Amino acid sequence: MKAKMFVFYLLAVLLGGCVLSLHPLYTDKELIFDEKLLGSWDLDEHKWEFKKAGEKKSYELIVTDEGGKGEFAAHLVKIDKMLFLDLYPKGPDFKASNYLKLHLLPAHTFLRIEQIEPTLKIRAMNPEKMDDMLEKDPNLVKHEVVEGRIVLTASPKELQKFMKKYADVKDLFGEPGELKRPELEDPNKPKAIDPNKP
Repeated sequence: MKAKMFVFYLLAVLLGGCVLSLHPLYTDKELIFDEKLLGSWDLDEHKWEFKKAGEKKSYELIVTDEGGKGEFAAHLVKIDKMLFLDLYPKGPDFKASNYLKLHLLPAHTFLRIEQIEPTLKIRAMNPEKMDDMLEKDPNLVKHEVVEGRIVLTASPKELQKFMKKYADVKDLFGEPGELKRPELEDPNKPKAIDPNKP
């Protein structure tokens, strides 16, 4: 059940029903790089692949699912003892006029990382809980509501302050999803034979 709930929140992040932010969660000071994140991870039909990006302390994330492939700039952010993943889309991966693409504004989304090894456990931000919190206290963090969606407008430092205070609030981040290395998924599954190897 937990895995299903995580997939729900993950789909919310990837399909747009999520908490968006105009600004990243990090400044250079909070960025870290962990090689253990590199490589392929699986969760049901979702395939995640992290590659080292050209710039220091930066990843390229390719997410593949039944709907296709999406590319993100990903950054690992450490705030106190907490780890977060800041995702930023690399651009629309669909056929559309250039004029339409000029009107699309990419935004950051945040995932909380519980662990990286031996499996990658992450939690997606819960837009319903965020909505409830902001309804009770609209001054909790700078934001706007655009077409029914929360868009955080706070600066990176303000976002970090918010996470330090509220990241552990029950249900702000949904149930954890567990992504596994493809080779760890089923040890009894027969390995594919490479015809090019003797």
